[in-house]
Amino acid sequence: MTRNGDAPDRLLDEEPEAVRLEVTDVLDLHTFAPSEIGSLVRDYLDLAIEKGYREIRIIHGKGMGVQRDRVRKILAADRRVIRFGDALDPSSWGATIAQLIDGESG
Repeated sequence: MTRNGDAPDRLLDEEPEAVRLEVTDVLDLHTFAPSEIGSLVRDYLDLAIEKGYREIRIIHGKGMGVQRDRVRKILAADRRVIRFGDALDPSSWGATIAQLIDGESG
């Protein structure tokens, strides 16, 4: 049987495949839903430290500051984050730069 006359039910009920993204020292949150941000940033911190990044950039946008505040609360609560603040380039408060501990010593 098909829905809308074009796809078998079994295909419509399958979960979409996960998309694998390369982990770099920059995480741009613009393409993610607000509900995903908390777990995404925590997972990103794990992977960034695993890869040995000492400094990361999280792009959250300027807007009203809601995403920035969420990101910074997560960073403030993580003992692996040494310090964080506004980017020192034209993006300024649209991105947060964070210094991380050395993964080998932490």
